[in-house]
Amino acid sequence: MQNILADIKAVVFDLDGTLIDSMWLWEEIDVEYLKKFDIVLPGDLQPAITGMSFTETAQYFKDRFGIADSIDEIKEEWSSMAWEKYANEVPLKEGTKELLELLKKTGRKAGIATSNSRELVELVTEKLGISVYFDSIRTSCEVEKGKPSPDIYLLVAKDLEVLPEECLVFEDVIQGIMAGKSAGMKVCAVFDQASEMDTLAKQELADYYVESIREVLYDKRM
Repeated sequence: MQNILADIKAVVFDLDGTLIDSMWLWEEIDVEYLKKFDIVLPGDLQPAITGMSFTETAQYFKDRFGIADSIDEIKEEWSSMAWEKYANEVPLKEGTKELLELLKKTGRKAGIATSNSRELVELVTEKLGISVYFDSIRTSCEVEKGKPSPDIYLLVAKDLEVLPEECLVFEDVIQGIMAGKSAGMKVCAVFDQASEMDTLAKQELADYYVESIREVLYDKRM
């Protein structure tokens, strides 16, 4: 494929569904969590919350389902439910480790811009041995608005001391692609089974599209 890293000084990755194969487990957690309240998972829930920060999602659940627990209590319960899966069942998506190595070798900075909780991000990046590659790791709870707002991507660019137009974003969902584009960055959409139904829209919104991050490695000029 074409050299999508040309003129790029930093690469910013979404986490879930982009760097790691983890989107599948969140629907399982939502089903299990709502079952406690005798609520069946609504079919429109996943599209409604995609891109929201961990805090925004907890607020959405609290408001929509009338949950009495505090926002912090909801987030803590979700983190607890996800902890073992992130520690033992979530793998890197193919090509990610090799791309991170390439970025390091070519002197490009790398960052993570995620809607997940900091605790889970730190757990899984340490467990998978990739935390050392990142110069900035930020969560949407650290900015005013989650994706599709550009806030999280602009914050990471500021950390990396690069201009937005010098950044390439890897994202797997529409809201994330919109966030990267709104930030003024180039965006490469990545296939993920959880968002397979949105593939055409992702291809239209993004500057590039890959079925696997491994495709980026094919161009030896990078």
